[in-house]
Amino acid sequence: MELKIAFAASRGPSAQAARRVLSQRYGDTPERQADVIVALGGDGFMLHTLHRTQDLPAPVYGMNRGTVGFLMNEYSEDGLPERLALAEEEVINPLFMRATRSDGKVHEALAINEVSLLRAGPQAAKLRISVDGKERLPELVCDGALVATPAGSTAYNYSAHGPILPIGSDVLALTAMAAFRPRRWRGALLPKTAEVCFDVLEASKRPVMADADSRSVRDVVRVEIRSEPSISHRIMFDPGHGLEERLISEQFV
Repeated sequence: MELKIAFAASRGPSAQAARRVLSQRYGDTPERQADVIVALGGDGFMLHTLHRTQDLPAPVYGMNRGTVGFLMNEYSEDGLPERLALAEEEVINPLFMRATRSDGKVHEALAINEVSLLRAGPQAAKLRISVDGKERLPELVCDGALVATPAGSTAYNYSAHGPILPIGSDVLALTAMAAFRPRRWRGALLPKTAEVCFDVLEASKRPVMADADSRSVRDVVRVEIRSEPSISHRIMFDPGHGLEERLISEQFV
């Protein structure tokens, strides 16, 4: 049976050109009727596509037409149906963020890679960290902190010197950015079931913003984060180039 393919592309010229060529060659099915969605762009567009299509049954297969392509496969116009038929599927769960602003408004969002808190002024942020309702760190003075999934552990988390997590591990990474006190505190590994809460201390003097996969909330006073097992994102990779292999390879570069 012939695969029904839907194409989605970022706004970049190379991605748009690729969509025109591939759609003409293989057809372009509406996403709700497709067997697979092919995303053309970089990792940012892949995250956008996964969020946008999370309620659709089709998995997403990315081809790199952007700058970074950790979540993408190599671009080629040839043999796409055969590649899709052989592709291996990875299933990942996002993080759920509940952020409360200083004006009392609450914002909720999902993040496939990480939820991060960042200082939004000239002074370092002061954060109190609780895990499963128990205070674990009364005061962290830092530029920021984040909670990352295994899929996102090679992104911002890795740049902040956080650990790379195997894709199948039931673990989250809690990583500090430029920790001043406790000096050089790097963070912790937490079970996937953990609920992490950041309370912002001296919020008016030291404003903090929260970010869930590039969706930002300013002037937060409290941010609660947990894994969301009820939502699953299905990503397809060429054989031998899945997330598990990429996470291992990244550590030997």
